[in-house]
This record gives sequence, structure tokens and C-alpha cells, in this order.
Amino acid sequence: MAILAAMAVPHPPIILPEIGKGEEGKIARTTAAYHEVMKRAAALEPDTVVITSPHATLYSDYFHISPGEKAKGDFSAFRCPGVKVEAEYDAAFAKALADACAEEDFPAGFLGEREPALDHGTMIPLYFLQPELKKPVKVVRIGLSGLGADVHYRLGEKIAETAERLGRRVVFIASGDLSHKLKADGPYGFAEEGPVFDEAVTKDFGAADFLSLLTIPPDLAEGAAECGLRSFWIMAGALDRQAVKSELLSHEGPFGVGYGVAYFTTAGEDVSRDIGRQLHEKEARDIASIREREDAYVHLARLSLETFVKSHVFLPLPKDLPAELQDKRAGCFVSIKKDGRLRGCIGTLAPGRRNLAEEILYNAVSAGMHDPRFSQVTAEELPKLVYDVDVLSEPEPIDSPKQLDVKCYGVIVQNGERRGVLLPDLAGVDSVEEQIAIARRKGNIGAREPIQLWRFEVTRHV
Repeated sequence: MAILAAMAVPHPPIILPEIGKGEEGKIARTTAAYHEVMKRAAALEPDTVVITSPHATLYSDYFHISPGEKAKGDFSAFRCPGVKVEAEYDAAFAKALADACAEEDFPAGFLGEREPALDHGTMIPLYFLQPELKKPVKVVRIGLSGLGADVHYRLGEKIAETAERLGRRVVFIASGDLSHKLKADGPYGFAEEGPVFDEAVTKDFGAADFLSLLTIPPDLAEGAAECGLRSFWIMAGALDRQAVKSELLSHEGPFGVGYGVAYFTTAGEDVSRDIGRQLHEKEARDIASIREREDAYVHLARLSLETFVKSHVFLPLPKDLPAELQDKRAGCFVSIKKDGRLRGCIGTLAPGRRNLAEEILYNAVSAGMHDPRFSQVTAEELPKLVYDVDVLSEPEPIDSPKQLDVKCYGVIVQNGERRGVLLPDLAGVDSVEEQIAIARRKGNIGAREPIQLWRFEVTRHV
């Protein structure tokens, strides 16, 4: 079996005695679990260790495979330059994986390395593994991406295929912390999503329930400020169609960040665990259900963008639209999501078209094709897109942030010609202070510059 075992491990620098200086004692169970899984991995005498790290080179639409023959790094960023880690890369494995990805036009390879030095998400697992090894082991280091769960899972499958093709004995290390928002006095504060996320992931680890792991709601993951989920998705793909025995060895979070250690071993082929296929089928069912429920507002937005992407012309307004779309004028925003994450959002604060229907039609195309934060939507993406339409009330000026409520009101901040807008009731925006700060950034308005505030309400169609 090419993939001998896999593990999910955290990477808190404080776990190293040279950095923790006694504080590491507060996560003693994590340390003990770390030693245990690395002893198990070393006993398998692997040829290659594949490590996926959130702190390696990361792109939104591409997986970076570290090139070269070797790399090293230290913990200077954590005031401990004397602790150094070196790794010899399995250059042949990395090239074979990159070539396999190129053949499939899969977005992974050697392009765009920004920092050749080892990152701490890679170094900490190696710090624990290397002393346990009877012989040196070569490493393949891979960064994450902003792509969906299915694409991360497919990368894991390609890693396993490459290991099988080369005859490598491989241990897979998925480096990643859990939520960063477990405690109010932690470095990132508390969010109610934090403990919920950790409970969900550790439960999935313990049961090897990879379909559940792949379908954790994006709003939950974002609200929890997680670190390692996409790393775990790749790991799951590397174990595709394998009988998996799982063990959750520890979970702690005394510093406000979740640290989970889990170990997975394979026990032969199990075709019922074709989780990638199951994920695609579930996503198709979910999208079909959304399409069945969409109202006239959302249907018009979707039809508008689909028509433009496929034909490069605007949709003629349908004749059978409800009266409120034909007779009413209002500003509106169209938001597009893919895999639960924003894919585009464009809107108008005040009506600029003949009626609300036209407002939705043109804003939907703009959201998909002209949002400067994203590339243009492609025809291949259309089946996976989900749409929201927010119809705005007329904005009203307010004198104080006290007149805002992030759940009820959107906000407009303005300084001269610069203006930033944020819709209400957005995932991860939990306070008026956050709402205003984000709107300032969107309007390129400094934190100390004076602003005029407006608020508005929306009727949301999903």
C-alpha cells in the first residue's frame, strides 16, 4: 500500500520547549500525542513524507509544490533562530506529481515559489518526526489553495496515485490547527463558531467521516478562523477508496487555538469509501434543491449571468416577471457564491435602471464578470454557483454607530469621493466596529479619517 498512514497534526511554535520555555506544559497531551504518532510513522520506515501546510506558498487558484533538492528553515520569526530544521526533498516524486497534474490540466505544480525556506507548518512536524527515524526520509512539501473541497480531495488522490506509480512507501502529514477563536482572552478572541468547528472536526477525525469533513459549512469554518481544514481535505483524498482505521489522540485549546492530533492507518481497498464521488453527488443534489427553491429574483439573476457567460449578450427581460420586478425601482446587490465562498458581488445603492428587473439583470452580469476581486466566471463554473439578491431600502444618514445593527442594517461610510459599502447579516461580521472597519477598507478610507455614515435595510432573496 503506497500510503501507509496519515495524520492530522497542529503546528503551534509554543509546543517547542526552546520557544515555549515552560508554557508548552499547558499542552502536554498534544505533545505526548505528537510523539506517539511520529513514533508510529517512523516504525513504518517510509521512503517519503508528504506534508501539506497552510504556511507554505499559497495561491487562491493553484497548489504550489516546493521545487528543488532540499530546504531548511529556522524559528527566527519566533525569537528562536537557533532551532533549525532541514529536509531533503523527494524531487523525483514532486516532479512526477507535477507532471501528472499537468497532464490533467490540474492546477498544481512548481510555479510561483515566493519563499524557499521551510515554514513552521512544515518544520514542527519534522521537528518531532526526524529524531524518531532510523534512516533519513525525503519530503514533499505542498501548499494549500482557495479552491473547493473537491479540488483539494482530488489533489490527495493524485498524491496517492503518484506514490503507487513510483512504488514509494508514503506517510502523509496534514499540518493544520483548528479554530483560532476558542477563548475571549486568546490572541484572536472568541467566536461561537470556534468550539462548534472543533467539535465537528474532531468528531470526523475519530470516525474517519471524510464526507462530513469535506462538507463542513464554509460559514462555520470562516467564523472559527480555522487553519488546517483544507490540509485535512487533501489528506482525505490521499486515503480515497481505502479502509481506514482512525484514532483521535488528543484535542486541546488552552491558548485559544484548537490543537488536534489524529492518526489514520489503511487496511486494504474499500470501494464504498469513494468519498470524492459521494461529494460530487451530494453537491449536485444540494444545488438541484437550491434551484428548485429559487424565487423570481434569484432565478432572474442566475439566468442573466448564465446567458451572458454562454452567449456574451445580455438576457432579454422575460415577459412573465412578477409585477414588483417590472413596476418597482430600487437599488440591489447580487452576490454569487461557489463552494460556500464569495465568487462575486456587485450592486447599486440607488436605482439606475428602468425597473428592479433590469437592476438585477445588469448587476448579476457585473458580479460575475466585473468584480475586480475575482476572475471572470467561466461556463464550467456555472453549475456550482449560488445566488443571493438583496433589494435595498433608501439609505438614511445617521449620527452615530449606535444607530447600526450588523444583523439588521447595512452601512455606507463616506469621506469625500471615497465610499465603502457593506451589506447586513454577513458571516464573520459580528460587531458594528467590524462592519465599519471593513466598509472603510473597501472605500480605501483610513481608520482615523472622518466619515459620514448611512444605514439601509435589505430584503434578501436566496
